[in-house]
Amino acid sequence: MNTFIVIAILQHFLFAVLVQSAPISSPSDLPPAFREAAERAKTLVDKILSDIPTVHTTTVNAEGLTLDPSTQIANLQMMMTTLGIPVAPVLKPLSERFTLEICVNRMSAGTKLYQGLLGVLSNKLSGLSDLKADLRDLLTHINKMKEVAQLGSSGADDQDHSPDLAFSPHGDYDVQVAVHLTLTQLRSFCHDLIRSLRAVASYRPRATGAR
Repeated sequence: MNTFIVIAILQHFLFAVLVQSAPISSPSDLPPAFREAAERAKTLVDKILSDIPTVHTTTVNAEGLTLDPSTQIANLQMMMTTLGIPVAPVLKPLSERFTLEICVNRMSAGTKLYQGLLGVLSNKLSGLSDLKADLRDLLTHINKMKEVAQLGSSGADDQDHSPDLAFSPHGDYDVQVAVHLTLTQLRSFCHDLIRSLRAVASYRPRATGAR
């Protein structure tokens, strides 16, 4: 075979391999409005975290109910089960399995859950309204993230996470315990939210066709 023909064929295949393996530029990067909403949400979560100790001091005065986790680890799960307090969806680091869509939907579901719990409890005890309003505003920012990034639902993670209708603690002590557990769990969820919001704010979608 002619040498020039062989060289031409080799160049053709080499070019095809390079084109196939090269990353393809993609316009799928998240819009600035997504990151702005994530930053606003993070600022609000910081505020909620700083307010929780004050709200706890104002609303919970039963002996032994403190925000120090070492005093309640053994009884925490049992008390939550007894009072029917649900657990917020778990937030994990972003990965191929735990996608941006799943992450933001779980942020939304958890925020709705605690907004609903505080809604029930604020009918029985004063001092929770401001925190409930902050959670409402936080949900607005998270919904904005979903909207601008065009994120849909993610099955079970987008289901209604409102408190069970059976959740209605009676008696002063049960109400105090319910508020204590809700604030304790909300604080833990907010720490997870901070980590997740930092991750999604710097998230860069993988370009389609990249190897």
